[in-house]
Amino acid sequence: MAESLWQKPNATLSHKNACKEFSLTEEVLIEAMKSGKLQYQINYAHGNPYYKLLRGEVEALALEMHGAKGIAEQKIEYELKKTNTGINSCKRKLTALEKQKFVLTEALKKLRD
Repeated sequence: MAESLWQKPNATLSHKNACKEFSLTEEVLIEAMKSGKLQYQINYAHGNPYYKLLRGEVEALALEMHGAKGIAEQKIEYELKKTNTGINSCKRKLTALEKQKFVLTEALKKLRD
């Protein structure tokens, strides 16, 4: 059954994302892997190695370290950060589109004159 968890969508995450999402350090994750608290697989992206971890085990470790309130707080902060990133991305796209609209409008005016 543990093998099937590795294949399910959103059941795994990289050690880097685990650090960001659950406010853990790499040292804590590596110690937990060495002690057997976390199962892991070594994967490669563009030739660079990273640890692939089971989300449920990382959540349990974070719960043990930070408590339920800390986990809830961290999830909200992580989602807020993702939302702000999305908003900023949309603002940049909107600015670029407005500039393009201005250039095209000016070109159209010149053609009509």
